[in-house]
Amino acid sequence: MKFTLLGIVQDILNDLDSDEVNSITDTMEAMQVAQIVQSTYFEMMSQKDWPHLRSLGQLESLSDNTRKTALRIPETVSRLNLINYDKKRLGDTRSRWSPLKYKEPEVFLRDANSLNTDNTNVETTSISGGVTISIKNDRAPEYWTSFDDEVVIVDGFDSTVETTSQGINTQAYYFKTPSFTITDGFIPDLPTEAFPALMAEAKSVSALRINKEADQKAEQQATRQRRRMSNQAWVAKGGIRRANYGRVPRKGTISNHNNLLDKES
Repeated sequence: MKFTLLGIVQDILNDLDSDEVNSITDTMEAMQVAQIVQSTYFEMMSQKDWPHLRSLGQLESLSDNTRKTALRIPETVSRLNLINYDKKRLGDTRSRWSPLKYKEPEVFLRDANSLNTDNTNVETTSISGGVTISIKNDRAPEYWTSFDDEVVIVDGFDSTVETTSQGINTQAYYFKTPSFTITDGFIPDLPTEAFPALMAEAKSVSALRINKEADQKAEQQATRQRRRMSNQAWVAKGGIRRANYGRVPRKGTISNHNNLLDKES
């Protein structure tokens, strides 16, 4: 069963023998508990790759003729696992989806700088801040990288099909960034079976911060729930396996892209 934030706060306050509330804004203590629930939620989200946060979408077009092979990563993406690109040719009536391979930024730059700009199928395009790289303009992209975890750069585009790389021609498989709103009716974005873990952990922290003493029962419940969630199986058989196409963690270091499969949580 899922609970609203108000319901979670009321349950915790009841166990703390605190005043009853009809809204989390009724007392400072209720607001403090709500903030503890929020921080506990984000802590839980950071511990593993939650399958309910997986999503399939598209990168965003820049449609900037000075940055022909740049595509923006949506703000809702926390980690980008896979990019497919539609490599249809001029005159094709069907799509030709194919995965782009990831290159580390320094390797991407090295390969781009090795292109002969005297060739008619090679041109230069801006990355950002006036920095330019060489790209091919006679074929769909094959590789991608990111220099800032906000924009994806691909290594070419087919000028007979498009004038710049287009988000509509991408399939992006990623993990969404979790969100939390401190309002009475907000329901944390968690699987039903994870709510006991959230509530037990928040209850344990609240007892320590508000009552200034550990609640041994709450801590025992939190420990049991942590163990249970660490062994929780994926709903979809086998979970998620990530092929070696690279992934970009939002606002973090780009991880090792040479592993064939990441270890499943």
